[in-house]
Amino acid sequence: MSHLKHVAVVGATGAVGVEMLRCLEQRNFPVGQLTLLASARSAGKTMKFKGQDVVIKELTADSFTGVDIALFSAGGGISKEFAPHAVRAGAIVVDNSSAFRMDDEVPLVVPEINAADLKNLPKGIAANPNCTTAITLMALYPLHKAFGVTRVFASSYQAVSGTGAQAIEELEKQTREWAKSERKWDDVRLAPEHVNVYPHQIAFNALPHVDSFLDTGYTKEEMKMENEGRKIMHHDKFRASVTCVRVPVFRAHSVAVSAEFEKPITVEAAREVLRHAPGLDLIDDPTLKQYPLALNVAGHDNCAVGRLRMDCALDNGLAFWVAGDQLLKGAALNAVQIAECL
Repeated sequence: MSHLKHVAVVGATGAVGVEMLRCLEQRNFPVGQLTLLASARSAGKTMKFKGQDVVIKELTADSFTGVDIALFSAGGGISKEFAPHAVRAGAIVVDNSSAFRMDDEVPLVVPEINAADLKNLPKGIAANPNCTTAITLMALYPLHKAFGVTRVFASSYQAVSGTGAQAIEELEKQTREWAKSERKWDDVRLAPEHVNVYPHQIAFNALPHVDSFLDTGYTKEEMKMENEGRKIMHHDKFRASVTCVRVPVFRAHSVAVSAEFEKPITVEAAREVLRHAPGLDLIDDPTLKQYPLALNVAGHDNCAVGRLRMDCALDNGLAFWVAGDQLLKGAALNAVQIAECL
């Protein structure tokens, strides 16, 4: 392949697809030709890339002729159907869905952790991890390298943009509807017709329900941190008990983590490790009310970690708070970084 690449973005009009375009442009990825693919209803519309209008095309099995790298972010069903077509046409696929994450022949990659896994692509596909998993591991993996993590207990606080553009619109509409009604703080429940994307109202609420429930009582989302964490860190004995919560935040996920390690750990030693971790900012001065905020990491490439303290319920335990933009490090940015490695 030449230095300039023919890049295709599948799902270009979605929340992650839009961010993929921004990342490609901001990071000056060597795009020689750009193909934007979406559903038939978006075909013919245009999107901007480096100041130029690019016409969106309908995704079909024949869309990938001449494409070098195809970035997919249109859902698992679309990836399963069309990624093989892209590979047969000669493209390398970087997939943001869950379709191939646990496939033994598809590397699951966070470049700061396991970029070396990209050396072997037997199916021509590399997978992006779950957004909460990626953000958590940005802080957890450096600590694992130093102290050997055994298990974690975690709770996530996930922004609505993780669900997509319709969820963003629903939170905005619900908030505006309540404000328009001029109700007081103790009367925030809206009529059922304002609830569509989530099973319950998201504005002024917290939903302990992300993804579908399994027979164990956990959701699929909650099991991803253990299953994907094991694969990314090459750590078959890693255990994670997670509760995922959707909160009325537009952008950026936060995760509270209590981690137990094989080796003794101190807050000072952990800070020193995290201070030098790539793609991670250490913001940890509670006396000055300095700690990671979803509001502050939104729109930024780096994740942030803080609230470091010895866990009072675990042996060799450390508690911390990590936040990151799930549309970027949890999705689009990570995909483009994988493409850069490739």
